Formats: sequence, C-alpha cells, structure tokens
Amino acid sequence: MTLAIVLAAGSPAASLSTETGETIGDRLADQWHRAGASEVRVVADLDELADLAGSADGPVVVSGVDLVAHTAVLRHLLTSPVGPTVALVLTDPPTEGRTVLREERGQVVEAGRPEQLAGGAATGTFGGAVRVGREDVSALVAAARAVAAGRLPAGAVPVDLFESTRPVERSDAAAGPAVDRLFAALTGQGALVFAHRVRLLVAHRVDEATGLSRAEAAVAAVDEDRAELRLSVKEKDDFFTTYFVSTWSPYVTKACARVGLSPTAVTMVSVAFAVAAAALFAAGGRPLLVVGAVLLYLGFVLDCVDGQLARYTRNFSAWGGWLDTMADRAKEYLVYAGLGLGATQAGFRYGWALAIAAMTMQTVRHMTDAWYGVLHDEAARRPKSVGGGGGGIGDRLNAASTRVQADTGSVSYWLKRTVVFPIGERWALISLAVALFDQRIALLAVLTWGALAFAYTGGLRTLRARWMWVPVLDTLDATLHRDDGPLAARLPVLRRPGPLALAVVAALGAAILLLLGLVLRLPAVSWVAVPVALLVLLAGAAGARAAHNGPLDWLVPAALRAAEFLFAIAVGLIGGAPLWLIFGYLFVLTLHHYDLVARLEKRQPAPPLHAATLGWEGRSVVLAVATIAGIVSIGLTTLGSYLLVLFVASVVLAWFVRPARATRVPAGAGGRATH
Repeated sequence: MTLAIVLAAGSPAASLSTETGETIGDRLADQWHRAGASEVRVVADLDELADLAGSADGPVVVSGVDLVAHTAVLRHLLTSPVGPTVALVLTDPPTEGRTVLREERGQVVEAGRPEQLAGGAATGTFGGAVRVGREDVSALVAAARAVAAGRLPAGAVPVDLFESTRPVERSDAAAGPAVDRLFAALTGQGALVFAHRVRLLVAHRVDEATGLSRAEAAVAAVDEDRAELRLSVKEKDDFFTTYFVSTWSPYVTKACARVGLSPTAVTMVSVAFAVAAAALFAAGGRPLLVVGAVLLYLGFVLDCVDGQLARYTRNFSAWGGWLDTMADRAKEYLVYAGLGLGATQAGFRYGWALAIAAMTMQTVRHMTDAWYGVLHDEAARRPKSVGGGGGGIGDRLNAASTRVQADTGSVSYWLKRTVVFPIGERWALISLAVALFDQRIALLAVLTWGALAFAYTGGLRTLRARWMWVPVLDTLDATLHRDDGPLAARLPVLRRPGPLALAVVAALGAAILLLLGLVLRLPAVSWVAVPVALLVLLAGAAGARAAHNGPLDWLVPAALRAAEFLFAIAVGLIGGAPLWLIFGYLFVLTLHHYDLVARLEKRQPAPPLHAATLGWEGRSVVLAVATIAGIVSIGLTTLGSYLLVLFVASVVLAWFVRPARATRVPAGAGGRATH
C-alpha cells in the first residue's frame, strides 16, 4: 500500500489550471493513481502531511503540486529498485526557493539551497517528488514537523550532520515551496536517499502559466512507450554489450513483453542456452564448438533482456535480483566446466586444472568487487571530513576516474570499461576463442585477461581505498562477511598484525601447500604439510574477532575465499582426488558464497541455514582430516553434497516458505543485479 501526497504549500503553481480546466494538483493526483499509488491525497500544509504519513502502513510518496511530467516518470519513481527512499532529480537550473543536491554513486549526500552547497558542488535539482520507504517514514514525519515549526538547517546539509545545524528564522524557512524545504530536512535527518534521474522522458517544475504550457508541450512531444523501451537499456554499459547486444536486444524485450514472459522466465531460458553451450563445448568438434559459441552469445543477449524486461515492465523483485546474480555465476562456471571437460577429452592433460583456476580467480575477484563497492558506497555517504584521507595519489586517482567516467564515448572511457574484463567481454572472448581455436585456448585467454584485469583493478582500488579510509567491516557484521564458523568464534583472538595480514598469511599457506602438492608426490606431504598448512590457515580464523578498521580490511573476505579455495585444491591434489571432483566441490562452494554476497550486498539477512555451513575454517578442517585419513575424495563428495543440500534448503526457506520476511527490497537493493 503506497500513499501519495501532493503538497500544495508554498507553491504558486497551486492556482494553475490545465487545458481541460482541472487544477494542476488534481491532474497530478490522477497521475499518481495511474502510476500505481494505492491512495492519493492533496494537502495544503505540512502538519496534515505529517499526520497522514504517520498513519501510513507502507511507503509514502510526497510530491509538490508544481510537477509536470509523464506518468511513466511517476511510475518509475514508485517502482525504483535502487532503494526504499528515492528522490526525483532534474538537470533544470534551480530557481529561487528550490533545493539543489549533490550525489555520489547514486546517493544524495547533501541538499539545500544553491548558495548553501559549498563551492557550487550541486549535481542536480530536486525534482519535487520523493518516495520514502517505510523505515524512513518516521524521519519524514519528524522533518515535516520541523519545517512546519520553522526549524530548518541553515547551511549545506550533509546527510550525517543534521544534528549540528542551527535553526533559521521562520521568514527564511517560509521561502519557496514546502516540498523543497521538506526534502532538505529529510536528508538532514540522516535518511539514505537515492537519486532517480529523468532520462528521455520529461519532468519539469513550473511556477506560472507560460512555464506550464512549455512543460505540457514537451511532455506531448515524447512517445512515452518508445522512451520507456529505450530506458530499459542501461545508460552506461560495457563496450561489447553496448554495441553488440543493446543495439537489438530491445526488440527482443518488446516481444517478450507482448507474449507475457516474466524476467524470471527469460533468465531460465538464458540458463538453458548456457547449459547447452557448455554441453557442446564438452562434446568438442568444430561444428559443435561454433554452434556452442553462438548459443553462448544468444544466452548472454537473453541475460541482458531479463533486466531490460524488468525495467520495461517495472516488474522488480528481490527474488529476481537474487536469481539473476546466482544464474550469471552458475552459467559462467558451467561453461568453464564444459571447456575443461572438452579440453581434457581432446587430449590436453590440464583442461580441468585451467577450469579450476579460472573459476577460483573469478570468484576471488568477484569478492573484491563486492566489498569494494560497499566501501565506495559507504565513503560516499560519509562527510569528507570524517575518516581522514584526502590528497595524495589516491585522491588524484579518484579525480581522474571521475573525469574518465564523465567523458562517455571517449577512447579512455571505453578502455577503462573494457580493461576490467566485465561479463560481456568474458563471454565474447570465450565465444570467439572457442569458435576460432579450441577449449584450451578459450580457458587460457580467460585466465590471461582475467589476471591482468585483477592486477589492474586491485592495484588502483588499493590506492583509492587508502585515500577513502573507510573501515567498512568495522561498522558491519564482520563475522558474517568473512563467513566464519563456530570454530573461529572459539579460537583465541590475534589482534596483531591485524585481520588482513592474518587472512593473507592463511592464503599464502594454502598456496604453498598447493605448490608442494604439485611438486611432491610423497606421503609425508599429507601427514606433515597438511596439518602445518591447516594451522597456518587457522591463523586467519584467529583474526575473526579483531577490529576490522584498517583502510584495506575490505580485502579480508576475498583473502579468506582465496585461502579456502586454494586449500581445497591442494588437499584434493595431495589426496589424489580427480580434478573434476575438485571442480564440482568448488562449484558448490561458489553457490554458497555468491548466495551470501548477493544477500549482504542488498542488506538482507543471511541465508536461513547459514550457521550449519560450518564456516570456511570448519570446512577446511573437515577436508584436512579426510586427507590425512586417506579419504579426500569421499570428504569432497560428502561435504559438497552436504553444502548443496543446505543451499537448496536455504533457497526454499528464504524465498518460498518465508517470502514475506526474505524478499523485501531494503536499502541499496536492486531488482536486477547485472543487466
């Protein structure tokens, strides 16, 4: 149930009439109804707004009476999946009394009058409408009461520093539309507000009849449905996706909408294409490899279409976003399996080894991507004076990256987006390499480009992270993000040299064990080296309860993933387990980790049965014991099957048995994660 409130206070547009004779406020109220609001009320003052919002049992939308826009703009704001509280942002130049804002990474980090934002830092103008999530409604009510009483922040309003602002005189507070003052106060209350920019469609705020006529003419000049179809394509995508997929995928999106396919159905068809491609890669033979490459490309097109269809039909859900994330990773790693099996059957001894290496590297890299994104979002929300930093090479790198990202279409822009080896480029490289050469070349190409991209992004992010200095894991549940188990909770705490150093030591110990397993084929390796490596590994677990407040501690989860994966590979090789079994165990492990990351990124609870997964250190102990006992293949099979059962049971519990609790879309959540 969504309540939409049209606020007329302080706006000269309240007395304007449309060509049909109805007031602009009545027309806007009707548009909110057609956009999907359950109830719409037109109010004249902030006290009434506070009373209505306080009694609402769902999200509340507040808009000024002066907004002239396509109904689709209102519908997009109502259904935006980026977060619970979302504000309409325009590029129109601000007029007197209007609120401007500064945004970073899609988050509104400052709002106020133009002269209040230091150094002309405004990046947009408040569009006169904001959707407030249920958890932020209390902040909305408090803001409305404060504005009604004339208590407004006088300076620029950083979102975390509302308590430090001073009240201004009622004469200042009464200037301009009340919706602008309300929005500035809402951000000052500390609500996390995301920005929704208008693109291709039309939205303007008007004050007089001439402006109303111009805005109505601009709205009438745009084909609303055609614009919505174009908007289904991501504004900034990767090179291959932009020029070889999105040029024609909207036609597929339109066809899917016409026949009534859901985004989830398209996702499943995409999975089927990828599985078929993997099977053809495993079978081998030039014709089958070429057909598999074509199917892989078409599967990626459908992978883009599911997100485009969600945006076009506004059919978002937390389940869809989770499924899209999990399907993307499962498809890619199944393709690696097909390539590894095909290369092995073609006579290449190390086909499965290449597939294992590719999956391990990509998983660890995804973990760094996930936590660096959380770091960057957290840095954007915090005032620049908090946490130190500033200046130096990190500051210059951050400024240079911002300039490149703003110069869309330039060579440097496309190089930056391509060199990081995103999913579109990975699938394109696999398709071309396997069609022109063979499975072995495809895996080697993925490993080579992936390693270079990992080194490039890792180096730059490390420098930029030192500049940002935001201890992300110090403010979150580090144990959950690390995937620690009950054993880590009982180990003595090592506060020095710090959790990152301990995690890196654990990964290095596993890597050395892997080298020993590759070089030495002696019984002493399993009886001596494995226990020693396990003790080194557990040093990483001993840092679980230490403070994760270092500038690079966001790397801890990725380092622990590397340690667990390398240790599992090492004991598998030492114990003589077949490579396909090691790959299968790691594949199940990736399902567990991506399930956890997909939830944590969207600020959802951990999987229902997460506590039963033993933690990364507990699983490593089980495999070490199995190796020493000479039954590592049985250990990999049993533990892998156990984790797979837990994963399936968690999915059923979270999304089907307890959907009301697990499928809400909280702060930062998106309906479709990738495309």
